Amino acid sequence: MGQRAGYRHRRRSANCRYRPRRSNNRAHPPGWLPPSLRHRVDTTLSTARRLCRYAPVTEIHIERVAFDTHAMSEGRSLTPAEYQNGTLAGTEIREYLLATWGRACAYCGAAGVPLNIDHIRPRSRGGSNRFSNLTLACVRCNQAKGSTPLEKFLAHQPKRLAAILQQIKVPLHDAAVMNTTRWQLTDALKTLGRPVNAWSGSRTKWNRTAMGLTKTHTFDALSVGLLDHENGDAIVRVPRQVCVIKATGRGVYARTTPDRFGFPRLRRPRRKQHYGFTTGDLVRATVPTGKWAGTWTGRISVRATGQHSLTTPVGRFSVSYVNLRLLQRADGYSYARRQEAR
Repeated sequence: MGQRAGYRHRRRSANCRYRPRRSNNRAHPPGWLPPSLRHRVDTTLSTARRLCRYAPVTEIHIERVAFDTHAMSEGRSLTPAEYQNGTLAGTEIREYLLATWGRACAYCGAAGVPLNIDHIRPRSRGGSNRFSNLTLACVRCNQAKGSTPLEKFLAHQPKRLAAILQQIKVPLHDAAVMNTTRWQLTDALKTLGRPVNAWSGSRTKWNRTAMGLTKTHTFDALSVGLLDHENGDAIVRVPRQVCVIKATGRGVYARTTPDRFGFPRLRRPRRKQHYGFTTGDLVRATVPTGKWAGTWTGRISVRATGQHSLTTPVGRFSVSYVNLRLLQRADGYSYARRQEAR
């Protein structure tokens, strides 16, 4: 364990991205966002900048709303007193869980044994610390479950699984992200030099309902803004396919590839380009013979030997650089199409 910890701590000074040690009580500058939220703002701004470059964009309309996460968590409108008190007013989490689950293990029903507080959806899989994601588990079930998904752990107990899933509330990650980034996103879009108009969610819902459209992200985007229905403004055409853009990154700074214990397994090449190709490039492979004979399109992971790894919808295989033809350079994003709901 000490050797593995030393290997992790060495990474700060072993590469070219050295930073001196800083104090833990430093203040964040105005407008600071966590890296995960800043990534969302920067990715949206990058996509909007490219659209302004290739299309005649004259105005930008954005739906800037604030979600009431407390009311969304309860599923109803709340009174001012309920906003101040909350669900756990006058009690604590452990006592609340003991009363909710009948002082017994939620997985096996054991009572009269020491009980631990367990995350229904593990933290390693995106679970939160909300009380709706917490339950009681005996020591044996807690250790047996670990980071296993609940559906897999209780696959042989469908009734108990349904009872626990009924307790879990809908995650509010997306609503919290929008509440945090809405003003920073608006300020970032203003740097593109186009007028930015902010609208409410009720305006979007009214436009979508008046046009008879279903609830989807695409139709919400079409319904943002001012539509003068009295003068004949209407949405007369909807897309049949939409482009799905996903950030894939531009590689990593790691010099080695570790194993499952954290120790270096092999060294990574210093060069990112081999035989004219880079990891993430979209290529078309023409394989003359063998199991994978035919024409394939996908993204590759380059190797110094020239036998690059090609990922396709049906599998992954190695192909020589001689049989590859470049379709698009890797720009940190992947592009796909999907059918839109009619």
